[in-house]
Amino acid sequence: MRLIILGPPGAGKGTQASRIAEHYEIPAISTGDIFRANIKNETELGKQVQEILASGGYVSDEVTNAIVADRLQQEDASRGFLLDGYPRTTAQVTALDEMLAESGQEVDKVLELVVDDEVVVDRLLKRAEVEGRVDDTEEVIRERMALYHRETQPLSSAYDQRGLLVRVDGVGEVDEVARRIVDALGS
Repeated sequence: MRLIILGPPGAGKGTQASRIAEHYEIPAISTGDIFRANIKNETELGKQVQEILASGGYVSDEVTNAIVADRLQQEDASRGFLLDGYPRTTAQVTALDEMLAESGQEVDKVLELVVDDEVVVDRLLKRAEVEGRVDDTEEVIRERMALYHRETQPLSSAYDQRGLLVRVDGVGEVDEVARRIVDALGS
């Protein structure tokens, strides 16, 4: 199964992605995790990404598309995958469609976790305290939310028009949300 998980930062995508991936026995591919690993290892990409994320921006489509294309070519993604944090723009949707078409594949379902903005802000501020994430200040969180609504949320409409979108309430206990997701995906 080839899945995408959408939702604002702090909606619980990462938490649910690992559960979904385990359920379907596919890798969860998080562009955020890839970027953070590069930051931690102080790679050239990591230095570029750190500056962008600290200001609340998104990494360019060109860089992100190349990272995702490389990751989808790896053996563990041959039976399927769950993309978390990609695509975020309509240009990335087009790039992903092209990547998959080269191997005769397409996206099976797009899961959107629906969570109110204020719930997300509260979650991310708490996460920042617990995990010591310097990029999770309230100002940066609100900028990310505005960017999400402007650039990423339109993807919901595009995937809905294709008949691929499945919306799930992302508020509640982790296990409860996970059950909703599996029920909504139908297996």
